[in-house]
Amino acid sequence: MTEEKIKKILVENEVLTSEEFDKYKQEAQKKGRGIKDYLIEKKILSSHPFYKLVAQHFNLSFIDLREKNINKKTLASVPEKTASVHKIIAFEKNAKNIKLATPNPDQLEIFEFIKKKTGLEPEIYVTTPENIEEKIKKYHKKLKTELGFSSKEEKEKKEKGLKEKGEQISTINLVNKLLEHAIFQEASDIHIEPEEKKIIVRYRIDGILHDVMTLPKSTHNGIVARIKILSNLKIDEHRLPQDGRFKIYNKKYKISFRVSIIPTFNGEKIVMRLLNEDARILNLEELGFQQKALKKLERNIKKPHGEILVTGPTGSGKTTTLYTILNILNTPGVNISTIEDPIEYHIERINQSQVNPKIGYTFAKGLRAFLRQDPDIIMVGEVRDEETAQIATHAAMTGHLVLSTLHTNDTISTIYRLNNMGVPFYLISSTLNLIIAQGLVRKICPNCIKSYNLSKKTEKDLEKQFNTKEIIKTMQKENVISKGQKKLSDLLFYKGKGCKQCDHTGYKGRVGVYEVLENTEDFSNLILKQARKKELKEQARKDGLINMAEDAFMKARNGVTTIDEIIRVTSS
Repeated sequence: MTEEKIKKILVENEVLTSEEFDKYKQEAQKKGRGIKDYLIEKKILSSHPFYKLVAQHFNLSFIDLREKNINKKTLASVPEKTASVHKIIAFEKNAKNIKLATPNPDQLEIFEFIKKKTGLEPEIYVTTPENIEEKIKKYHKKLKTELGFSSKEEKEKKEKGLKEKGEQISTINLVNKLLEHAIFQEASDIHIEPEEKKIIVRYRIDGILHDVMTLPKSTHNGIVARIKILSNLKIDEHRLPQDGRFKIYNKKYKISFRVSIIPTFNGEKIVMRLLNEDARILNLEELGFQQKALKKLERNIKKPHGEILVTGPTGSGKTTTLYTILNILNTPGVNISTIEDPIEYHIERINQSQVNPKIGYTFAKGLRAFLRQDPDIIMVGEVRDEETAQIATHAAMTGHLVLSTLHTNDTISTIYRLNNMGVPFYLISSTLNLIIAQGLVRKICPNCIKSYNLSKKTEKDLEKQFNTKEIIKTMQKENVISKGQKKLSDLLFYKGKGCKQCDHTGYKGRVGVYEVLENTEDFSNLILKQARKKELKEQARKDGLINMAEDAFMKARNGVTTIDEIIRVTSS
């Protein structure tokens, strides 16, 4: 729809005034966003209510396709290319009519094309773009079916026939399908693992590895060679690890693949990290920061100098948090430089540099060079050694805002880690602004969520792993539960039953759980005195620190994640 039509719908229904729409339109143009996407991103509009207004404007019915089971023959009435480009799904038909759902109901030429192709009279319904994208995935068959493998392929009696079938498959087609299905399943990593007689393919989805299929060993050399060609690596090198990258661009997506190949006993293992270059940078609320933590973070990123550290294990979303902060700070009035390994996403107006240890370009060398580039804000991908830790701290002391990451499990430990890296306590005390410790938990699928009460046994098990009395007190203090609810078994928690939308896992997407420590005056004085860990923890609690387990339990109580996910991510 045109901007004028969107404006007309919103003004007619008194959602926005004409002046408000024009103001938001200017803001959207500055950020390079479409007006509708910008309004939804800013939470001025919600997708479902907006498209209900669109339906009303065109005198059509609105339909939510999420729970609609669509027959594959009906779906195929509209070719996949037409469905993808024009955002149209055929969801029902009979001898005379075909029902079509779309967010853009004024595509008269396309409806006429479908009428001629099918010989059926179109009935137009309005739905959301999210509904359309979800149903477009149905065009893609299961990977095993598409490649011609049966579900019983792993059985020994099928081994011989499987080898013959594997040899007939085009290697290029095989690799293309493995990549394509990973993109459609929103995997973050692809693992191709050789064993003695077979190859196992696994996708990491929402942080968990899932077996996708087993291939015959005869396909291994072809797959490795094809991926090496795509990544511009040495095809004849089988003894040493190699790293490379390649990109896939089309109208639907821009995906960068970061490739790592290592020699193993059974052959070369491949791991590919998928990075969506079209991915929208989320805001802090969408990352999962609760209100008190959010205020601390917003207060500290406005400071002109000092150090903000994000800590947590590999794969806990630290880089995403840093990119989100940088996106907020990225204004014409500041010079921002980053040194990363590797650069995961390109951000306009930010000077991003990638380390290259082979030629001696390390974090420390890059950081020294940045200090001669008149920076206001510096982001160091990771503090890995003493030299980097010391230069970063001195940069924070001399008038720069420094953002970086460390590998520690909680906020307090980060202070002692810095000291172990040769940074004196007096410097930590004066330069540290904020530490964020974080992990990632899977979100409950909204389409199959259900509530339940904990059993007595589960409650006792949780009491052994967590300080549940403190967790209950914090939830009461934060008004997540009432004062009368004194046990975990008094509370309703949630989980997903499993449905088609979440591939029967009960989960869809991930969200952060956080511990945000602000360096207050009292806390700073304790660091200066080289206080013990226990004293620092007590002071942090006085300053309002909510630890990661408490943050996670509040999210579980609010139906965002499950108890199982809390145990998986925070119990260590």
